Amino acid sequence: MAGEDKTAVFVAGLKQTRKAVMNGTACRVLLAENADPGLTEPLQDLCRARAVPVRWVPTMQELGHACRLSVGAAAAAVCTE
Repeated sequence: MAGEDKTAVFVAGLKQTRKAVMNGTACRVLLAENADPGLTEPLQDLCRARAVPVRWVPTMQELGHACRLSVGAAAAAVCTE
């Protein structure tokens, strides 16, 4: 993502992102606007409950690319190590 620290640690995927939010290592969560809302809404609610900021990315492909993946991703987290 433009403006993200080049040394930032990303985790991608709904399960890994949820895990990062739950264990307190997620500094920010990124969600793809074109992902299934049935998958992203519960994660967005969890972020709201845990006071983790959410940023929306236009497409899953763009989010996957930002995480240095060759596939799209519905969710990702910028994490502390």
